[in-house]
Formats: sequence, C-alpha cells, structure tokens
Amino acid sequence: MEEDMSIRAHLLPDEEGLPSQHSVLPQTLLMYLYVGHFLARWGARMWEFSVGLYMINIWPNSLLLAAVYGVVETASTAFLGPSIGQWLGRLTYVKVLKLWLWTQNISFVVAGVAVIGLLVYSNLKYTNLAAFITLVILTNVSGAIGVLSTLAGTILIEREWVVVISEGHPPGVLTKMNSVIRRIDLTCKLFAPVVTGFIISFISLKASAITLAIWSTVSVWLEYWLLNSVYNGIPALSESNKNKTSKISQSDSGESTSSYQEIKSSHSFDGGDSALADNSWKRKMIEWIWNALSISAWTVYLQQDVVLPGVALALLFFTVLSFGSLMTAALEWEGIPAYIIGIARGISATIGIAATFSYPILQSRISTLRTGLWSIWSQDHVSESDRCVVGGVQNSLQSYLDLMAYVMGIIISNPQDFWKLTLLSFSGVTLAALLYSSHIYRVRKHLFHFEKLLVRFEWLLG
Repeated sequence: MEEDMSIRAHLLPDEEGLPSQHSVLPQTLLMYLYVGHFLARWGARMWEFSVGLYMINIWPNSLLLAAVYGVVETASTAFLGPSIGQWLGRLTYVKVLKLWLWTQNISFVVAGVAVIGLLVYSNLKYTNLAAFITLVILTNVSGAIGVLSTLAGTILIEREWVVVISEGHPPGVLTKMNSVIRRIDLTCKLFAPVVTGFIISFISLKASAITLAIWSTVSVWLEYWLLNSVYNGIPALSESNKNKTSKISQSDSGESTSSYQEIKSSHSFDGGDSALADNSWKRKMIEWIWNALSISAWTVYLQQDVVLPGVALALLFFTVLSFGSLMTAALEWEGIPAYIIGIARGISATIGIAATFSYPILQSRISTLRTGLWSIWSQDHVSESDRCVVGGVQNSLQSYLDLMAYVMGIIISNPQDFWKLTLLSFSGVTLAALLYSSHIYRVRKHLFHFEKLLVRFEWLLG
C-alpha cells in the first residue's frame, strides 16, 4: 500500500502537491520504463531509416528493391498483426517481454550482417546470383520479423503497461504518460535518422550497418533489465498479470473440455455414420480458415465505436511522403546526401514532438475526439479484454494500406515517376480527412460552431 501511494505521489505531483518520502522509487521505475522504451525504439528507427538507402545502393536507378522490402514488411504486419494481438492476450507479460526484445534485436543483427555482405560484395548479383538473392531474402525476412517484434513491444508498452500503471489515478496521469511515451518515439524518429545519416554521409553505408548490428547486440541486455525491473517493481503490473494468467487458465480449461467432447463424439461415430465424420472435417477446416484470417479479431474490431476514425487513421498510411524506404530511396536517387535526408526527417519529427506537448493542453480544453488522437481515444472506449485485439487489428489495417503504397511502388518503380505516387498519397490523405470529419459530425452533430465564428467575424469587421 505504501509503495502504491508512493507511485501515486510521483505520478500526480501537481494534483497532490505533497512530496512523499518513497517518491524516489517510482520515479526510478518510470525512468526505467522510458529509457527501456527509448533504447528499443532507437534501434527500430535506425533500421527504418537506413533500409531504403541500403536498397537503392544495392540496386541503383530503381525503387524496386526498396518497394519489395516495403511489401514484405507491411504484408507480414498486415496479415499477422491481428494474430499478434491475440497471441499477446494469451501470454504473460514476462514471456512477451522476452520474446519481443530478443526477437527484435537478433533480427536486426541478422539483417545488418546480411546488408554488410551485400554492400561489401557489390558485384554479387553478377558473379553469384543465388547468393545475392539469398542475402536479399534474408534481409527482407529478418527486417520484417524485427518490425513484427517491435509491434508486439508497442502493444505491450503503449496499450497495456501504460494503462495498467495509470489505473486508479485521474485521467491526466494517463495523458501525461502517453505524451512521454509518444515523445520518446518521436525523439528517436528525430535523432536516429540524423545520426545514421551523418554516419552514412561521412563514413559509409557499411559503417551504419555495423553500428546497427552492434547497437542491437549490446542494447538488448540493458533493455531487458530495465523493463523487467519495471515489471517486478510496480505491483499493478504483477496483479494485472495474475488476472491475465487466471483468465488464460480458464480459457485453456474450457478449450480442453471442448476438445475432449469432440474426440469423444468422433469415437461415437467411428464405425457408424460417415456423413457426421465428413461434417466434422468440414467444420474443422472452416475453423482453421477462420483462425488463419483472424475473422474473430476483425469482428471484435468492427463492433467498436472507434472503427471509423480507425479507418481514417489507417488511410494516412497510404502514402509515400512519410520518409519511408520509398521516399528515402527516391531522395537518394535525386542525389540528396543522407545526412540532409536525416535532418529533413528530423524536422518532420519535431512537429510531432511539439504535438506531444500541445496535446495535454488541448485535451484539457477540448474533447479527445476533437484532438484526433485515435490511440488515446481507443484506450478510453475499448474494453480491457479487447484492447490487445483491437490494437493488433488497427496496426494490421494500417499495414494493409501501407502495403498498397509499396505495391504501387513496385508498379511505378522508376524514380522519375515518383510524382505519380505523390498524387495517390494526397488522395488518400484527403479521403481520411473526409471520413474523420463525417465521424465527428455523426457524434457531435456539427463540425464548427458557426454562430461563434460569425460573432468573431463580426467583431473583426466592427
């Protein structure tokens, strides 16, 4: 109880105003959470920025390899995202933590080594095509696995731990923690490309790949220690994990009983009615297809109030103007130095960082709906039992639209035609704005307070 009160005292300094003698412990634990998240996101952002530059240098004068990597990465997230959400819901926090950190970092190490091989042996596609294709496939698959692992970590930290830690406290606590977590991600998005760009421009592409591999090898140990300390030090996480384990055990018990009944019923008609056996086989096939396509997860998602703004958010991912691998490769083809690309990407991230400071102020004055932050709104409007599933499906839907952008990059792979991809991107963003505006109108019955606008307009004229 005293530890819980110390956590509350730290998280709510403004509300309570009285310092606690135990406040140093929760402050340390929250700092561990933020630093661990920072280390994990930094490695992911380094790879995210570098991969487009690697691909355009491995296969110059074409966006094909960059687009193919984008298709592999986003397709894996799109098709496996809902399953990851369901999978996270069935594993304990400690198991998810281990699998996330080790899989992510090992994948980036393998991808970095494969890229080093492709860059060192630049003529490999002419001298040994089979080895070249093998290394390209290894780079694509390892990168995709690393991104999937990053998705698991994002859901664990942003959709689960932050919510659990802030439970029992005023909404401002969750708002503040969300802002800090988002600010960390955007800070990595700002500085990781800049640092990587300078390494590429003033040392070499090989040096950046080596740096990525070394970073992933070293940081994973510190990341695990930091985040495991957070789990062991904050009772709310342990309690939530116990409840989760209990639900999983009850679910497994129910499934075991159902399986036993199916086996028993199948034995009852072993020598009898073959039609019943045939129906059982068909039912199992339908169930397999249902699970493979994550139909149940999509059903849960479509029943949520946040579905329309979620679709609008996903449409924002149908773009090549987000400093992804396609845009980065196109800018590199234009002859723009890597460090300039990194700085430009950093400037765009700076705008996002500014938003994390302005959001708490806006949220205190207008509703969360009007701020347009789907992830924050979903935390309030999605039940705890569906949170992981909805998060997985949302990330999957975003990846589907991201995938379509990369497919268009394969179709339009000539860098000279990049303007066509730009036009398609603008259309997707416009449609997203229309969908979200229609949702706001459906909920609030208006978009603007025209009477207030009219008063101010008259005041300006007068």
